[in-house]
Amino acid sequence: MTRRQLPPLTSLRAFEAAARHLNYERAGDELAVTASAVGQQVKTLEAWLRRPLFIRLPSKGVALTGIGQRYAASISQLLDQLDEATARALRPDASNVLTVSTMPSFALSWLIPRLGTLKQRHPELEVRISVSLHLTDFAREDVDVAVRYGPGGYQGLHSELLMAESFFPVCNAALLNDPARPLRQPSDLRHHTLLHEHVEGIPDYVTWPKWLAFAGVDDIDATHGPRFSHTFLALQAAASGQGIALATSALIGDYLDAGRLVRPFPQQLQSSFQYYVVCPEASAERPAIAAFRSWIREEAAQHADLR
Repeated sequence: MTRRQLPPLTSLRAFEAAARHLNYERAGDELAVTASAVGQQVKTLEAWLRRPLFIRLPSKGVALTGIGQRYAASISQLLDQLDEATARALRPDASNVLTVSTMPSFALSWLIPRLGTLKQRHPELEVRISVSLHLTDFAREDVDVAVRYGPGGYQGLHSELLMAESFFPVCNAALLNDPARPLRQPSDLRHHTLLHEHVEGIPDYVTWPKWLAFAGVDDIDATHGPRFSHTFLALQAAASGQGIALATSALIGDYLDAGRLVRPFPQQLQSSFQYYVVCPEASAERPAIAAFRSWIREEAAQHADLR
């Protein structure tokens, strides 16, 4: 194994603080040392690197050299990772505690209703659900497993396909059987309110204009209608008879089985995005994570069989 070339950590901390403040005194205040001590540590680092990192200014401040700028950016990120790794190491050992991150709609409509079966199979596991719309940063966040919605190919992570997704209209049965405005074919949607999900950051997400084009309907203005921040809100509005929503095969939940919603048309549009369970490669076989991965794959397979 190649021996690492690592400068003194104290010098790195002093340099990183001075680089952020561009002032030795403020860096010293942060580190609880004198400005001269910061300056001495910076000189030690410059001597170790044989490179100048700062240009001293007449106004008592400092400016970073070109190499100093690049080095400071890298060191700041590494110190943040070291801080997170240290915080993780100091936490009490809780090998049976599992933190799962996913999107709000997936948590409410799919994951949470199934957690009872996980508890039956693995009563020793303590599962904590965290909802978020951003991609989990496993190096910085206290998350063990995430369920992601996207194109796949998550570099550096253990990734498994859970389920594909298709989109189709749903509505309250009363709207379906309305004699004044029957729903017999997709073009009949022009007589009804379309309910929209407001989605950001997913360029290929299936919206009403995309579904209507797929169904061969080109004379409906699909820009109007109420908009909701999450799928489950749009489905609830549809179940209340407020309009027609676009449901997803993954998040329809028990709405169809319970008769709260019905499908007026058979057409469904396959999404280019899918659901994946991901975790760091290094922890994929940790007993708690492996148990969760096995359980959620089986649940997803049963869900696909029922659709």
